[in-house]
Formats: sequence, structure tokens, C-alpha cells
Amino acid sequence: MNKALLIALVFLMSLPTFAQKKSKEHLKKEASVKEYIWSEKKDFRAITIPADLEDQSAIILFREVKYIYNRPHNSIEYTKIEHEQVKLLDQVAVNDFSEFKFQKTAHIQGLLNTFILGVKIIKPDGEEIQIDVDNEAIKEEDENKLAIPNLEKGDILDYYFYSNIIVSENDLYQFDAIEDIVGEHYPILDFKFSLETEKDFFVSLNTYNNAPELETYDALSKENKTRLYGFKMQNVASNDFPRWFYPLVALPAYKFQVLFARTRKHEKRANAFMPTDVNTIKKDINKEEIFNLYEDKFSPYGNLGDVERFLKGKDFLNDEHKVTEAFYFIRHKYFTNYVEAFVLDESDIMYPYGYYKNPIIFNSDAQFIKFFAAFLKDNKIDYEILIATKRYNGLIKDLLLEDNVDFVLKILTEKPLYIEHFNQFSTVNQISSLLENSEAYALKVVDRKHIEDIQLTSLPASNHKINNTTESIAITLEEDFSGMQINRMSATTGHNKVDAQKDRLNFYDYIYKDHKKYGTKPVLDQVKKEKDRLRYKKEYKSLLDKQKEKQLKELEKQTESEYDLEVEDYTFKVLNNGRFGVEDPLQFAEAFTLKEELIRKAGNNYILLIGKLIGGQADIDEEHKQRDNNVYMNYPRSYSNNISLTIPEGYSLQGLEKLNKNVQNQTGGFTSEAVVTDNVLTIKTNKYYQNYFEPAANWPDMVSFLEEAYLFYEGKILLKKN
Repeated sequence: MNKALLIALVFLMSLPTFAQKKSKEHLKKEASVKEYIWSEKKDFRAITIPADLEDQSAIILFREVKYIYNRPHNSIEYTKIEHEQVKLLDQVAVNDFSEFKFQKTAHIQGLLNTFILGVKIIKPDGEEIQIDVDNEAIKEEDENKLAIPNLEKGDILDYYFYSNIIVSENDLYQFDAIEDIVGEHYPILDFKFSLETEKDFFVSLNTYNNAPELETYDALSKENKTRLYGFKMQNVASNDFPRWFYPLVALPAYKFQVLFARTRKHEKRANAFMPTDVNTIKKDINKEEIFNLYEDKFSPYGNLGDVERFLKGKDFLNDEHKVTEAFYFIRHKYFTNYVEAFVLDESDIMYPYGYYKNPIIFNSDAQFIKFFAAFLKDNKIDYEILIATKRYNGLIKDLLLEDNVDFVLKILTEKPLYIEHFNQFSTVNQISSLLENSEAYALKVVDRKHIEDIQLTSLPASNHKINNTTESIAITLEEDFSGMQINRMSATTGHNKVDAQKDRLNFYDYIYKDHKKYGTKPVLDQVKKEKDRLRYKKEYKSLLDKQKEKQLKELEKQTESEYDLEVEDYTFKVLNNGRFGVEDPLQFAEAFTLKEELIRKAGNNYILLIGKLIGGQADIDEEHKQRDNNVYMNYPRSYSNNISLTIPEGYSLQGLEKLNKNVQNQTGGFTSEAVVTDNVLTIKTNKYYQNYFEPAANWPDMVSFLEEAYLFYEGKILLKKN
């Protein structure tokens, strides 16, 4: 549990009131909020802790989350209140709740904001100690800290967050969607959720994963302008939130969105799944409603002149080939072609946009889909538009919030192609790993123009062999064994490549290759005046030199983090940027020195901690070898290593048998083989995760290969003096 994070998230929506002198109105508001939340007195000594919870570090006696949407005067007001009472049962809990952190943020333009934090300690004898938040909070540059003094075992910490936003008059306003779970790290004896709204607020709201069904406490009527919805839960179990876990799929949860629309005309402009009227709570979405929302939003549209000129005179093997080549051209023409201009403008080197005639920029996925649909229509290639949601949101049949929708183009060539969002690294058939292997709705397009039906379909899956990272590591020991030289070649494909490209590539690693491939000119080459062009290029080169120096330092730190060791003499080179296909690898070469950390002298011999060269591995402690939660992973994947070491003359190796491992089962595996041939040690390892999902019952199988990988990571060999 992280209370610091909880406050930080709340505070991101609020004005940093602690950094300024408070007005009389604000002080009055604080007093009224305090009275509202703390007016009810409880006899905490009458609360009995269940016997099965006595071994917990803390117990949340009461937790309430309340949202209020109303219309004061001509404004729209949003209020959130979180109130929690926690009994601290041991020193671990005392330490956990001893400090609150909250970030400072800039004022949100156009919104009036208020944030209030209240904290008090209730001692076992009933004494209440209120914390003076204003005076006790330490104001630092980036955040405020509040230490909670005199906390002790047996105390009850009672605190609340109050945040309020007032939006000026608006005919249509769509509030951010809310998705949250009921549970926390500690068990909750009594939980309460409520949502209060006035007229003209449309509400989509439901509960999931065995959370109680919603209750209606007040109905909207002429006499009563407010409605209150909510649910209550008792004895909510604790959860340790382990790795590979989707809380919104596994734990009791609720999701909702509130939209304000003044008239029916404004309702129709909303980009949301709305209830039919303000008196109805929308609890689910059927496929017909999805069809109705998107039926007219993807009509093919766009100026295809550049694409037609690119295609003219070219021969393609088939429609798959044509679609693929067109996509990569569009990616360059309307994205990477502008990257250099963005850099020049942001760096104040020059104003570059005059060198682009009628530039096309896609500001949303929908705009790109409409443009690409126009290309498909002109080339008589059929397609569908898939409506999907990421697996951590739950199943598509439980879709409620438009914010959770992702769009995927399915091109109906002989072998279907899938195209998702548009960025510098997007490739054909590389859809989000979180959309793969799930059900979706297909909007059926007739005559490549009109959406006339919707059907349930499935998105494809990938496998651990495609989502692979392979590292080839050549080790050269220093003559005096003071360190080792490492030459590492890395190749990564599939989903493993996505994050690697973001980490390893900068814009200059691909834009000039794109210019050459597609016959376009960098902006600076289009500057006609030689004097200006030379000056701009000089300034631009200086900028690039600084960027490359910064990139090298960041990559060096990243490599140090991988090995948890200091490296020296680091170099890096991109061999292939991997931007033209799922299996087109990102390849790069690194060279660096590791000092004595992996070499230990033992008399006349040396111990090499060679297992460390496969990078850090998951260490599953005894507590986490048992697991009740199912295992949710983003995608199947594999990691391979090929390590080679020339054995120094006059030495032989011992301990290779401990480096040979083979554990494979239905969930994945770890294999390693170490052999010596012609005085060269070669080690090959492969760790792979087989599936997207494992039931908790399969966790022991995962632990078995994860443990073997960790044992290899701890592995040593002995260089014995002959």
C-alpha cells in the first residue's frame, strides 16, 4: 500500500493550496468540510477485530469514497471525498502511515480548484489529536511532505481528502471516466461507495467482479433534484498486488462516467455511450449501441495525392504488399517527415513549417482510420474496423466507457493485415499486446464505405518466439584479471522490440533513412539561402551532438541497471532500427568494460560470476511461492543469451555442470547449456513465458523455471590454474 501515491493522484487534480495564503472563504470551506466528515462520533472500542485478521499489520475499519456532481448557479461542480479510518496493529503499519506526500501542480486553466487534507489520530483511550496540516507540512520544491507525529501501535489514523473542481458554464462537458477497485493492501471491514448527481447529468455506472449491485437511494423528481447511487461491502479481503496482475479484472471494482448536457442537441454531440435519459443509469453496452455510436464516424476521407504519386508505376506482389508499402509511406510522409521540423522549432533554430505545402497531420486514431480507409476504398480493398478494449479493462462484453475503446483496422486481404495506431515505430500487424488474444466487435463495411453491421470477432495472438530478445555476448578477460571487456550484440523482435525502440532510438536514428528511402528532403536542405542554411546546420549539428552525448549517458546508465554494476568505456551503435515489420529486428551493438565485481581471486585461481551476464532475474521469496491470484501477463515472450569466453592460457574451467539446466512445462521454461570447445566456453540460455494468462493453480510451474533462471544468475565458474 502506498498512501503517498494515493494523495499524489488526488492532488494532481487540485490547486496547491498549501503553497499560498488561504482566503477567508477557503478557511470557511475547510471548517465546513471538517464538520461534514468528522461530525459523526464513533465508539471505536466497540469494534471487534475478527480473529482471522488479528495477524494483519493494519485493518481499515471504514473507507468511504463519494463523488458529487451538481450545478451551483451557472457552473458545473465536481467533488470527490475519500475518508478512511485505519487501525495500526504493528510497527510496520505505523511506519507505512507515518508520512504523506503530495505533489505540487500548476493551476488547471479555466477551472477553480480546492483541495483539503484532514488528519487526526485517535488513541486507544479515545483521545483525539488533530494534525495541523498547514503548519506541519514541509514544503519542498516538487512536493509537500506531512509527517504524522506520535503514531503508535493500537492508534487509529482517521484522514480524508476533499477535492473540488468548478467548471464555468458549459453546454456540454464530459468528465474523466473513473475506474477503481474496492480492495487495498489491508483488509477493509466496512466500505461505502456513493455517487450523487443533479439533473442534466447523464451517468454510466456499474460494478464488477462480485462487487455488490448498485442501489438507488434517491430518485430524480421535480421535488427532489438529486439522485444518490451506491453500494456497500463488508469484510473486503486484503491483497498483496503481486507482479503480473490485473486488479480491474480480478478484484471487486466499479467504473463510471458522468456527462453534462444542457439540451438534446448537446447530447448528440457527446462522444460517449450515454443513457437514453437522465433518469436512467447505463449499466452496460450492447453491440447495437456500439454500432450506433460509430456508424457515421469513419467515412473514408482524405487527400490521397501524395499516396497516389507514390504508388504510380510500382509493381506489387499482391494487395498485402501494396497495403504494407502504402502504410510505411504514409507513416513517413505524415509523421517522420515532420520530426526534424518539430526539433528545429522547439530548439528555436528556425521556423520550419513554411517548407511544407498543405501538411497532413493526424490528431486522432479516427482521423488516420478515415484516411487509410480512403486509400483502401480507392484501391478496391475490403476492410473492417475493430472495436476492442485492452485486456486489463476486462472483456469487450463488459465495455462501459468509451475511453476504454481502441480501434484496429483489419484489412481483408488473402492473409488479413492488422493496423492500429500511428507513430514512428508502428508496423503492420503490430497491434497492442494488450489487445491481442481477446474478443472484439467488427464494424462491417459494405462497398468499402458504409458501416452496415456489427459482429463479434477475435483478435490474433502472438507467441514467445516472435516476441524475442537475443543477446550475443563476447567476453575478453583483462590479462591481469582486473576486469573484462564485453561486446554485446542485441536483436529484438515483436512486442519486446516496442519498448526497446523507445529506449534505444532517437529521431536521428531513423528519419534520415526514411528521407533516403522515400526521396524526401530534410528541412535544412530546402533552405535556399546558403548563408542561412549553413548557419542553421551548424546550430543543428551542435544540438545533435548534445543529444547524442545525452543519449549515450542514458544508455550507459540503463546498461548499468541491467547488470546492477558500474560500466566503463561504453559505446553504442544502431545496426538496424527494426521499423518495417514485426519480425524486422531492432539490432544494436554495445561495448563496455566491467571491473572486478564479476571476478574474484581465490588463491591462484579466479571465480567468475558469469551468471550475472544474463541480467537480473526474478527472485521469488518463500512468501510469494504461494499465490491465490491468477497470473495476467501482457504477452508471451522469450529472452535468449549466447555467451562466449576464451579461456586464458594456463587455466581450465570447473563448475560447468551447475550451468546446465532444463525446466520446461505448460507455462514456460528456462534452459541453459554450457560447453567448452577448442578452449572456448559457450553458454546458451533461453527463458520463455508461454501464455498470456495462467490460473493460480499453474503458479508453481512458473516458479519452477523462474527459480532455475535465478539460480543460473547466481551461478559461478572457477578458472583453475593448471
